[in-house]
Amino acid sequence: MFEAAELGRTIPKDEYKARIPALRTELLETQRQLTSAKFPVIVVFAGVDGAGKGETVNLLNEWMDPRWIVTRAYGEPSEEEGERPEYWRYWRDLPPKGRIGLFLSSWYSRPVLDRVYGRSRSADFDGQLERITGFERTLTDDGALILKFWMHLGKSAQKRRLRTLEKDPITRWRVTKRQWQHWRMYEKFVAAAERALRRTSTLEAPWRESTKPIGVSRSRSQSETRFARRSYRVAESVRP
Repeated sequence: MFEAAELGRTIPKDEYKARIPALRTELLETQRQLTSAKFPVIVVFAGVDGAGKGETVNLLNEWMDPRWIVTRAYGEPSEEEGERPEYWRYWRDLPPKGRIGLFLSSWYSRPVLDRVYGRSRSADFDGQLERITGFERTLTDDGALILKFWMHLGKSAQKRRLRTLEKDPITRWRVTKRQWQHWRMYEKFVAAAERALRRTSTLEAPWRESTKPIGVSRSRSQSETRFARRSYRVAESVRP
């Protein structure tokens, strides 16, 4: 499933830099058009450690107008969140119509980690994934456009990436024993991720691995289609 993402496809740095002005202009124009849309855009970034999720989200905030963007990443639930239903904190953070929400892993993190660490059985995992599809179906039924991107690295590439981050004084804090533990459990992560992506790539909210859709997409309005196409092109190009 992830073979295409492990081919190491890149573009020359000079070509990338030459594309930046046009990409930024396209992003800002898309964001401007979205402000009058009757639907919100929910963008989910997930993937293996070191694949560029955080960098991509930071770059999108830099290139677009952050006043109209909701950006969220989640750790362990706070005391307040723990006293409420599991999805309460996600509902609370959803963007309004005409706005963009960028979510790092979000409601996918706990099910995948529970499966990798053996805290859930196969049936439990499938139940958690079914809950996710129900949650996303509720959002799309209400008009939301959901874009989901899986950021992937092969095991060797992930190792090189983590070592590169460790060598840089500015980024070494991002690599902890936990990241190396996850690297050693790489095969388990990939197996859980493949199952999650296949079961949650739906007509309403398909996953995309780079610009390749996983599963099939539902029909969309012209405004949704225009925004989705621009987002896919931009996400492919800005990925670090």
